[in-house]
Amino acid sequence: MTQELIDLKKSILEGRYADALVIVDELEGMSKQAILRNIQAYLRILLIHLIKNQLEQRLTGSWVASIRNSVREIKKLNIKDNKKSYYINLNEWDTYMEDEIEAAVRDTSVEVLNGMYNEFQLVEMVDRKQIIQTALKFLALTYSYSTKELPAAVAETLTQLVGGEDWKAGRR
Repeated sequence: MTQELIDLKKSILEGRYADALVIVDELEGMSKQAILRNIQAYLRILLIHLIKNQLEQRLTGSWVASIRNSVREIKKLNIKDNKKSYYINLNEWDTYMEDEIEAAVRDTSVEVLNGMYNEFQLVEMVDRKQIIQTALKFLALTYSYSTKELPAAVAETLTQLVGGEDWKAGRR
């Protein structure tokens, strides 16, 4: 990106505004791709913890924190600077889910049930449809609630997960 900025400055100073606009477009594209990569990273973390919840049939405090943080960060990253539109609209998550679910399943194999199953076994065990449906519930919250209201909405949704009532009641 440094070279692009140098080229942009040079184009402007030399009065080559069409070239400068091409560089600006390239920089915008690079910025959007970086944001989308960050969103995908948080989406994978969300999916990993939902997979662990599904397979272990419980909900731990650290998983709650990871889910909450992932949803909050996705909300912050996904909203554009104009605060009125999104990089990924609610009806556009399918492609991102497809890209991340397989990686999440494989990444989870080292953690779930203390590594009891390898990634090949875990691939067969995970109910992907349910995980995606649950993830979409959490993602939908980012479009409906303000940053201030989001943690309470996430907490309420967490209580609907397996082990969520125990987590809410402080039972282990």
